Amino acid sequence: MNLSVSAILLYSILAAFILIYIPFMVVGYARMKIGYDTSAPREMFDKLPNYAKRATWAHQNAFETFMPFAAAAILAYVTGVNSNLAAITAIAFVIARSFYPVFYIANIPILRSLMFGIGSLSTFTLFILSILKIQ
Repeated sequence: MNLSVSAILLYSILAAFILIYIPFMVVGYARMKIGYDTSAPREMFDKLPNYAKRATWAHQNAFETFMPFAAAAILAYVTGVNSNLAAITAIAFVIARSFYPVFYIANIPILRSLMFGIGSLSTFTLFILSILKIQ
């Protein structure tokens, strides 16, 4: 299957959105193990094992990185960026953000930071490509 750059940009936004909730499944599992309290779910945080706390932080970070990436990918789509670099960058973001929660939950900070850096660089690159396109 040979997707256009435009399709890759849009599919990468969808994939990034789905990835927001992957770490939360780990949190849900941990909550069930300790006894989920529906009346005060946020108070359960201190009772969670460390891996579930890290999963919570990975989940929160996914929200924080999704918004700028989605804006950058939409801007690239709207401005008609049609380069292999844009496609590779969008795919790199999704791959990096797929590994980010794994390394966060497993408590491997150097690799987690590397994935964060790749994702941030990908977002920045899409913004730059869009700006160059309209010049």
